[in-house]
Amino acid sequence: MNIAYQPGAEVRRTEVIVAGAGPTGSILAHELRAAGIDVVLLDALTGRAGQSRAGGIGPRTIEIFDQRGLLELLLPRTREVRVGHFAGIRMDTDDFATRYPHGLAITQNDLEDLLERRVTALGAPVRWDSPVTGLRQDTDGVEVEVGGSEPRRIRAAYLVGCDGGRGVVRAAAGIGCTGTEATMLGMLSDVEMSYPPEEFVLTRRCPLGDFSVFELEPGRFRAMVQRHDRTPERDTAPTFDEFRARFRDVAGIDYGMHSPRWISRFSDATRLADHYRAGRVLLAGDAAHIHYPAGGQGLNTGVQDAANLGWKLAAVLRGNAPDTLLDTYESERRPVGAQVLHNTRAQTALLRPGPHTDALREIFADLLATDEVRHRLGYRLTALDLRYDTTCDHPLAGHRAPDIDLTGAAPATRVHELLRAARPVLLSLDRNPPPADGWTDRLDVVEARCASAVWAIPGAGDIPAPAALLIRPDGHIAWATDESGDDRGLTEALTMWFGPRSRRHRPR
Repeated sequence: MNIAYQPGAEVRRTEVIVAGAGPTGSILAHELRAAGIDVVLLDALTGRAGQSRAGGIGPRTIEIFDQRGLLELLLPRTREVRVGHFAGIRMDTDDFATRYPHGLAITQNDLEDLLERRVTALGAPVRWDSPVTGLRQDTDGVEVEVGGSEPRRIRAAYLVGCDGGRGVVRAAAGIGCTGTEATMLGMLSDVEMSYPPEEFVLTRRCPLGDFSVFELEPGRFRAMVQRHDRTPERDTAPTFDEFRARFRDVAGIDYGMHSPRWISRFSDATRLADHYRAGRVLLAGDAAHIHYPAGGQGLNTGVQDAANLGWKLAAVLRGNAPDTLLDTYESERRPVGAQVLHNTRAQTALLRPGPHTDALREIFADLLATDEVRHRLGYRLTALDLRYDTTCDHPLAGHRAPDIDLTGAAPATRVHELLRAARPVLLSLDRNPPPADGWTDRLDVVEARCASAVWAIPGAGDIPAPAALLIRPDGHIAWATDESGDDRGLTEALTMWFGPRSRRHRPR
């Protein structure tokens, strides 16, 4: 049900309101502005809080940033992380089938700062001290009541809640959120240390729980501690004394930590929104899925939510596609959220103290040392193997398009560069592009060559390079064919994802 909506006077207008200016909301705003959609970002905070719960981005998220030309902005502020893990069990990723078989360490605060500068430059203002306090929607749009120091109302065609697990939008839209309760208590902080560990501590299990320590930048460390015999007891602000005491209880040492930048509690409470859409209100990121923060999957999944939703919302607002296209956002992304919750629950179980878990971890680590298990699990954690349902039965359809090197497609030299404009691409690799009359106003037709006769697709193996393929703006393949000039199924795919043929191009 709706909450606390109080009719006011003047109503400001925009096309899309994004509640929450974190990574998910910022990427969504970037996608919308790239398509020319008016958008405003609202955030309840009075400014950047300086907290950095997430510490990096994974391979698929790196690809998404690369597709939009954002990666070059991030690289000076990042460092490569060449090892992954599952519940603290190391997992090599160097042979993963991607141009970026690694993570990039960057604090969430730095990432948000860079993204805010980019979206602001594109014309998407970030309004701080602007909490959503109520909403009302009808068949034509949604009207949002905004509190803070400047109470006001804003009306838009759509509202997207990217305001986190405790945000207002989900409840105000009447969307339920179900899952499991917390079984452990965790705390983390960015600190300085007088005598830090000589090596990066990925996860060290102890009788009472586990802890980790790694260097964020010279002289500054991310420290995390977890107690599996405790659950959240209070909702008061955590203190440094509390954090340091809990860390010593588990680790037996505090490494002389001092000068904390911020402190936070977390748990393994797990919730998934019953729906990702209620009329003209949609959810993305932590507003839709709440889980134990294993491997930074929350931030990465949220960014990938935004990449999936942004181009669809833009297509509907432009009038190119029907409103029903937005239903595919939930059908594609909610199963991904459910899978993330599933694997984070498993990781929580594998971290519990005791000899039974010791035995399970030993067996699991032995299995993870085999390439088949490592690839299957690693591709799932990184979302590199994600395949969406399509109407096309080609083995490439639904998978993300690999970033293949191209020739003859100037100025682009690889697939990701074709996606800079956030438009779909019909890529012909055999000098005979299939016809796309009626859609050329909303997609780019590119003829090129690739030297790779076989493409390595995570989760599917080696697949021969196609003659042509249709790539969605989010990088996933909507249609492909191995036959030169073949257009069977292409019209169906174009219509499904990018709307009906333009009227001036309708066949006689």
